[in-house]
Parts: sequence; C-alpha cells; structure tokens
Amino acid sequence: MWYFIFKYILMGPGLRLMGRPTIEGHDNIPKSGAALIASNHLAVVDSFYLPLMVRRRIFFLAKSEYFTEGGFKGRFKKWFFSSSGQIPIDRSGASAAAGALSAGKRVLDAGGLLCLYPEGTRSPDGRLYKGKTGLARMALETGKPVIPVAMIGTERINPPGTILPRPTRITVRVGEPLDFSRYEGMAGNRFIERAVTDEIMYALMRLTGQQYVDVYAQKLKNSDGTYKKAEELMDGGEPAA
Repeated sequence: MWYFIFKYILMGPGLRLMGRPTIEGHDNIPKSGAALIASNHLAVVDSFYLPLMVRRRIFFLAKSEYFTEGGFKGRFKKWFFSSSGQIPIDRSGASAAAGALSAGKRVLDAGGLLCLYPEGTRSPDGRLYKGKTGLARMALETGKPVIPVAMIGTERINPPGTILPRPTRITVRVGEPLDFSRYEGMAGNRFIERAVTDEIMYALMRLTGQQYVDVYAQKLKNSDGTYKKAEELMDGGEPAA
C-alpha cells in the first residue's frame, strides 16, 4: 500500500515537477512475470524515478546500513525503505552475497521485477564502471531475462556540494531484454559470469552513452569519503574505451 501511496500521492507529483521525466522503451518491460532489471547508478533518486516511470512494482536490493541506524532518523529510514520495496542485504563478504542471492530469488519466484545496480555503488564522476557478477549469477541460476535500463540526467538534480534540488529533465531508457539461456547450467563458472556481466555492461554503455571504465567504482572510494581518480588504478593511465 505504501509503495503506491509514495508513488502517486506523497512523492510522485513533486518528482515529476522537479525532473519532468519521460520513459522510452517501456514495452520492453513484460506486463507480467519475473525479470531482472540492470540499471546504471548516478544518484540516489535513480531508485525513485525508475519506479515512478514503470507501471509495475519494482523491488530493489539495498545495503543493510539503511536499516540499522539508531534513533528516530534510523527508524524512519527503516520504515521508509521497507515499505517502498527495498530488501536489506549485507555486502560484507561471500556469505552475505549468498544471502542477497537468496533474497533476490524470492522476489523472482513470486513473479516480481527485481532491480540491481551492477556497478555496486553510485558512479563518482558520471562514467560507467565495471560491473560485479552477482546479477549475472542470479540471472543464470534463475533463468530470468535481464532488462538493461539507462537512467539519464538524475545526477544533475542534486550534484555534490548542493543542498536544494535543481529542476532538470530526466529520461528513463529501457533496452531490449537480454536472454542468457545459452549458458544454462553454467552458473558458478566465474568466466561465464564475467562474460554475462560484461555483456550487460556493454548494453548499458550503448543505452546511456556513458564512457566505460574497467575499474570497480568501490575501489575509488577513500576512507574519508573522497574519491581517487580511476586513471590512478589503471595500468595504462587511461580508462577503457
């Protein structure tokens, strides 16, 4: 109930006014049945504008830190993310990844739409970063199609260093579903999972027009919250074309 109250009453009108969003390729999202959505990740509001523009309900896997803060603010966050379809996952290790896979499977087994950000975190500079293989493993183990989605313009609403949101124009671009049935029975093979992940990231690169960087975005983050330059972590000093 709260998901649709947020979408159509409490948040939707303001989001539409602020971002003037449009969607392209909505017909690529099935009217029923389970599917995975793979999206680039530029800003927190990606998780608001995508559900706003897609008719069906979308579930997200969200980091567990959103659900564990103390105090009134923490309790409010937990209630908000839970009621809006976010599923908490622990990202600390291999056993945590297995828990995320299990949580995602439950959504898919129920015929739902599950969205993951294969980059694992927001892009620090607007470029598209190397994808993690968790989404590929889930696709291979469940046999569900992967729908690439490009979020365009969301980083301009609240760029770093600003407090108030800035009106802009946002586009949600949905690509054709990717079918990986040719790899049936190969889940757990890290080379296959990497190949599937790279195919997903290539589809996102074409949809978004972003420059691709063959480095995990998480590796750029310093302990103080600042970011290294991707070029510092690459052998040739230049991001991949």
